[in-house]
Amino acid sequence: MRKMSMTNQVMLATVLGIAAGFIFQEKVEFLKIVGDLFLRLIQMSVVVLIMGAVIEAVGGLEAKELGKIGLKVFLWFMGSTVLAAVIGVVFGLILKPGVGIAFKGFESTTIQSSTESLHDIIVGFIPKNIIEAMAQANMIQVIMFSLLFGLALSLIKNEGKNGQILDFVSSFNNVILKMVSLIMKLAPIGVFCLIAPVIGNVGTGVLVTLMKFLLTLGLSAILFLIVWLIITALYCKVSLKKLIQNMWRMSLVAFTTTSSAVTLPIQIEDCKEKLGISDRISKLVIPLGMTLNSNGLSLFLSLSIITFAQFYNIQMGIGQLVQAVLLSTLACLGTVVVPGGGLVALATVMPMLNLPTESIALLAGIDWFSGMFRTLLNVDADTTVALIIAADEKELDYDIFNS
Repeated sequence: MRKMSMTNQVMLATVLGIAAGFIFQEKVEFLKIVGDLFLRLIQMSVVVLIMGAVIEAVGGLEAKELGKIGLKVFLWFMGSTVLAAVIGVVFGLILKPGVGIAFKGFESTTIQSSTESLHDIIVGFIPKNIIEAMAQANMIQVIMFSLLFGLALSLIKNEGKNGQILDFVSSFNNVILKMVSLIMKLAPIGVFCLIAPVIGNVGTGVLVTLMKFLLTLGLSAILFLIVWLIITALYCKVSLKKLIQNMWRMSLVAFTTTSSAVTLPIQIEDCKEKLGISDRISKLVIPLGMTLNSNGLSLFLSLSIITFAQFYNIQMGIGQLVQAVLLSTLACLGTVVVPGGGLVALATVMPMLNLPTESIALLAGIDWFSGMFRTLLNVDADTTVALIIAADEKELDYDIFNS
């Protein structure tokens, strides 16, 4: 008898988790501890995995190559993020998810917007202490340190000095990836125990109330993915069907866990073994994308802004719509890569458009479900940018991609 693939096991666990939540409701709350343990097992290695991946990728590059590739990556990241924000605004204006929502009790919320100034945000990109940054899982600071460390390794290598540290980092990365692959064997159990308590606690009431918003978010996310995957397939001269097939596993893990950090090890593995992207490109682009390229969050923010404007019957002119797109794009830089980060980003953007942050509690009840779409877009867009850069740099193995 043929063994069920990991992808199918996770799909089955998702369906069973949803069913268990609806049937047993609050009685499945005890499963949450197992789901949380699974998330922690994955997350405990994310910081060192990102550090190692970026250091190895940058350390293996020439300084000139890093500048050229970095500019390409940044432009593709910004282009995809702006496109996602625009699609969110357009779908919000067409489908009007905020019209007719009636929800009591949204006045109270504990979600607070960021009080940091622009100066604090910019200075916060550089860590005072890398150990402290690692302990706090501050991904931007970790990546900034890793970029400089990798650059120093690259220069030492070019000067003909001892390059054994780079070999050690590469070996260390392989050990971390093997450890995570062992943990991922528990993914079906973990996914089941994550989803069942969420469904059981939320129930159907808030889902029915905000179903229009979720449907709008889902449709706009699907449209963005279709458009972006077509652009990627045409640019890289690959089969669209094969591209979707090769990205299916990482997409499913992203959708069910709602965490880019948890999906990262699977993403890096599939980039190499299914998409044919070189390690040099994937280990540079994918970790950078986690903090600099959040298409799902951008779409979610712009759609939420339009939804709340409709909820309060506020008319937005073309200038405000453009501002909504820009704010949704900029708010994605250095965003939180674990579940729940979307609400914090939304609380930061709302005051800038004179919308009350208290109403964010309206979406708090369905944050897990909207997080599914956000994470799916984030992970898939990062992967496609890596594919595009690999094709540009002649580091895309078409034999592996088509196998």
